Formats: sequence, structure tokens, C-alpha cells
Amino acid sequence: MITESPALENPNGIAPAGEMPTGGPIQSAITYEKIPTHIYADAKDASRAVAQEIASLIRQKQGEGKPCILGLATGSSPKTVYAELIRMHREEGLSFHNVVSFNLDEYYPMEPNSLQSYWRFMREQLFDHVDIPKDNYHVPDGTLRPEKVSEFTKKYEAEIEAAGGLDFQLLGIGGNGHIGFNEPGSLINSHTRLMMLDNSTRAAASVDFGGLPKTPRKAITMGVSSILGARRVVLLAWGERKAPVIKGAVEGLVTELNPASYLQTHPNALFVIDEAAASELTRMKTPWLVDSVVWDNRMKKKAVTHLSLTLSKPILKLTDRDYNDNGMSDLLAQYGQAYDINIDVFNQLQHTITGWPGGKPDADDANRPERALPAHKRCLIFSPHPDDDIISMGGTFQRLVDQGHEVHIGYQTSGNIAVADDEALRFADYVVDFNTKFDIKSPEATRIFQDAAASLRNKGDTEMDTAEVRYVKGLIRMGEAKSTCRFVGIPVEQAHFMNMPFYETGTVAKKPLSEEDVKITMALIAEVKPHQIYAAGDLADPHGTHKVCLDAVLEAVRRLKDESFMKDCWVWLYRGAWAEWDIHEIEMAVPMSPDQVMKKRLGIFKHQSQKDGVVYQGTDSREFWQRAEDRNRDTAELYNKLGLAEYEAMEAFVRWRF
Repeated sequence: MITESPALENPNGIAPAGEMPTGGPIQSAITYEKIPTHIYADAKDASRAVAQEIASLIRQKQGEGKPCILGLATGSSPKTVYAELIRMHREEGLSFHNVVSFNLDEYYPMEPNSLQSYWRFMREQLFDHVDIPKDNYHVPDGTLRPEKVSEFTKKYEAEIEAAGGLDFQLLGIGGNGHIGFNEPGSLINSHTRLMMLDNSTRAAASVDFGGLPKTPRKAITMGVSSILGARRVVLLAWGERKAPVIKGAVEGLVTELNPASYLQTHPNALFVIDEAAASELTRMKTPWLVDSVVWDNRMKKKAVTHLSLTLSKPILKLTDRDYNDNGMSDLLAQYGQAYDINIDVFNQLQHTITGWPGGKPDADDANRPERALPAHKRCLIFSPHPDDDIISMGGTFQRLVDQGHEVHIGYQTSGNIAVADDEALRFADYVVDFNTKFDIKSPEATRIFQDAAASLRNKGDTEMDTAEVRYVKGLIRMGEAKSTCRFVGIPVEQAHFMNMPFYETGTVAKKPLSEEDVKITMALIAEVKPHQIYAAGDLADPHGTHKVCLDAVLEAVRRLKDESFMKDCWVWLYRGAWAEWDIHEIEMAVPMSPDQVMKKRLGIFKHQSQKDGVVYQGTDSREFWQRAEDRNRDTAELYNKLGLAEYEAMEAFVRWRF
């Protein structure tokens, strides 16, 4: 069950390089962690706490009449920290007049005004909005001639030393453990230098560059030694994709294979992470091994399913000794023998499985995840991009239609930046040629496609798409979405293209969620008056499109909750193509037969612009249909390993109670 919860109390003190406020981190004893780690339920709260520590340090230095020397990071992780610092500057009078900053890294080669430049990033995210003197901020120079790089890196370190060293270093972490651009293999005594980027780093960055071939292979980065020289180091990490590398850095050995693990050697380092990034840490994954826990039903399910999967034994075969040998004797003491606990958890899991996601008419629904009534429901599926509906819940989508429910799709964004330039050019050329061939008199329409085609032919690697190009790319995605609706059996008038304004920037970086975005979402809910809402529940990434779209849906539901039509509305959350809900969290699991899996695949194929080479492939080389099928089969396999019925595939959902 997903619900809203207040922040929990801060269990740990913070080293005094500036005071981080209490109220936020999740409380637990720490026995496995080798670096102080604060876990927050919400990345925004975590970011505010870090921003307040930085602000406290700045003010402390001002009171002492000294400069405050900051090491700053780029990427999505620190954006909210910078936004909070800007707010404090504007609303609380926080001055940056004494701040001197040194950024960790810059791509090489890179022009400072390029969209992907870290010079530009820092100006747009912080420097242009505060009163830091222009001569006081430093970012590695990506325009240097190769023979000048070595001289520059030595000078960069000398400038840090001359300033008195870094008072505070802010870090993010790469999926392979890199800090700055110190890739795996970097030595603990490494200094500022030119670094070859790991392929996984380039794949992750390719989102910003429009594909891997356009992504730089090198970067100038502060070295590990330079980072460890800071008097205070705070590392940020958000999202489940960072969970494995965070576990290695915090609980594993110090190793060059995970450069973030070097922070174990620092006397004043702190990791500030959200629950998703912390999900592999021992105190989160198996909290009963590190501290006393409240054995409520959720914790019981979590522990029993984990024990079953760890021992490779079906739930009904677990014994008292299995519980005792694996730190779960308290559970036995509270609930009795393993036999009774096993049956209870097994039945709970069994009751999540249903072939009737809209509820089974004329059936006893006491042990079913959905209500039997009304027998024919109005269902509203929110799809962040024009293909998330079919990729993430295509089997459920099809069943809702086949079982007679009125299904509406809210396509929240145009998805235009995910269309390759050559695909858009092919489409634009076709329209222009068609209009010319048949002498179709529509000057404005022809001009849009002609301008788009001309722009695409002359577009540089770092240039933004023009409005005409974005329009053409949006049309492509819209047409594909309509094709999927026809394939599934939804009338085209039940496909709603919302075009939420936050998305329409022409770049990967989006605007914050706005009041207009929320009102558009509210209007669609009020129009459909659904009995079911399905939304992408990717809670981990605070800056991704899915997260912003989810925020819009949840805020819209909160505002509408007192309306009469919302009294009988349930909200179900699905996950995207890369990850699934943990097995103990799942509240509805919809099985699919081999034929249904194939039909879902064919539905995904309707999105031709996303096939055979996705623009934002990331580190996963699989196509979306492959990712979806692997995820759905893995979910079914988990149920099978736990001793339940074996299915070809499953889609899983968690209910959000408002």
C-alpha cells in the first residue's frame, strides 16, 4: 500500500561543518554501514536538509569574515539543493558574496554555451540566480587544446589549495560508483586530470546528447585525492537504480571498482539518500537483522518472502528453524509456529492474483484485490509518454477492454524528444512530397513541415529542436498512440492527449510541475469520472518525467477527493519498463498467458519510432518490448518460487490510498 507519511525523526547527529537540521532521516540502528548514511522518505526533504547545511556553513564563514570554499556537482541529484539555495537567497537574504566554488568536472571537448555544458548547467541552476561574484566560480575548461589540459589541471588544484582547500564537497554518484568522473579503476591518490569515460557512464549521459554516438568520450575531473581533501563531503543519491552501488559503497570493501567506497576513509563524510536508493542496504532490506522491528503485517510479508527467496524454498516449506537461523525468532514469538505464519502469508499473496483487474462481476470480492461492483467501470490510465500504457500494463490494459470496461487513456506528454531526428525528417519529407505531388493547398501546414525538414538537415549535435521539429515529432508519437488504441480496441475519442506544459522544453531537462499541469489533469479526471485510475508509480526519480506526471495525478486526486464521483474511485500504481514493485508490496498481480504476452508485444510494436534503436537507450541495450517481457516474466517467476501457481508473465500494481 502506498500512502502519504510525515517525515520521521533524525536519529543521528551530523558532524559540525555546518548544521543539518533534525526531522527527516529514517530512524534505525546502524551496524553494517561504514559511512554515516541518512535515509529520507522524500528526496525534496533530503535536498532541503543539505541546502540548509550549506547555507549554515556560508553564514558561519561570513560571521568569521572568511570565504566559504564549495566543491559543487552537476547532474540531476543536486538540482533541488540548488533550487533551495536560490529560494533562501531570494526569501531569506542568504548571500553568496563570500562563496568561492570549484566544480567537479566538465565534458571534454565541450563549449561552455552548449546545452550539455556544466558551465551552462551551473549558471542556469545556481550562479545566475544568486549574488556570487563571477570571478569566484570555477568549472573545468572543456575548450582547451589537448596539449594544454595537463597544465590546466595542475593549475586548477593549485587554485583550490591557494583558496585554503574545500570546506564542503557536494557529490552525486554514478551507476558504476563514479564520483566526479573518477571511473572504476581510479586510484585513491588520483588528482585532477583528463579521464576516459566508462561506457556505462556514456550510455547514461546519452540521454542528454541525443544518443551514444554523440556523447563525449572524455571529461576533465577532480581526482579522488582532491575530493577526499575536502573538510566535509556529502554525497546525494536518489532512485532504485543507485541502490546496488550505494550498498557497495556504504557496506562493502574499499575498492577502486567502486570509487565512492573511498569515502569510507574520510573522517567527515555523509551519504544523503532516499528510500529507493537505500533499498539494498541491510537496514532497509532486512531491518530485523540490525534492530528490533514492529512485526506488523507489511513487515511480516517482507520478511517471509525474503526468507523464502533467500533459501530457495517455497513459503509453505519454511520451518521454525529457518526462521530462528535467519534472525526472525521474534516473529515466531509474536505469531506462533512457522506453519501458521506461512499459510497466512501464502494466502495473502494468493489473493493478489486476479485475471479480473476491473473486478469480477457477481463474485465474492472479499479476497479479491478489486471490487466486483460496479460491474462495468470507467477506467482512466495515465501514460507519462505515449507508450508507457502498453509497455507497463499492456496485458491489464487489454483485459480491461475485453472485459467490457470503458477505458480512457490520458497521454500526459507528447514524448517528442524521444523521436530520432532521421525518423522525424523521413516523416516531414513524406508530408511535403505528398502535398507537392497532389498539389494540396495548405500553405501553413506545408511550411511547418518544410521548416522542420530544413532544420533537421542543418541541425548541430548540441542544438535544440525548433518548435516545428517538436510538432512533427509529437505528431509521430500521437499517431503511434492512436494505433495502439485501435489495436487494443479503444475508440480514438477515449484517447486524450494532454500535452502537459512542464514537458515542452525541447530538452531532457523539464520545467517544474505547474498549476496548469495539475489543472489539465484535474479536468480529465472530472470529465471521465473514473472508478479506477492507473498511474505510473515510479516514485524513485525526483527529476524524471514519470515522477512529475505522478505528482500531477496525485495532486489532482487530492484536490478532487471530496467530489462525489471520487468516493468510489481507486488509484492503482504501475511501474515502468525497468523495475517492478517488491513482491511484498504487490496488491494486484494480473497474470498473462503466452498468447497475451505476444499480443502485448505486438501492441508495443505500434510505437515504431521507439523500435530498432531508442534515442535514450541508457545502459540497457534491450528494446522496450524485451524489457517489459523480461520484467513480467521475472514477476511471475517470483510467485512461482514462493510456491504459488506458475504463469507465463504477470503485471503488478500497488494501490494508493488517498
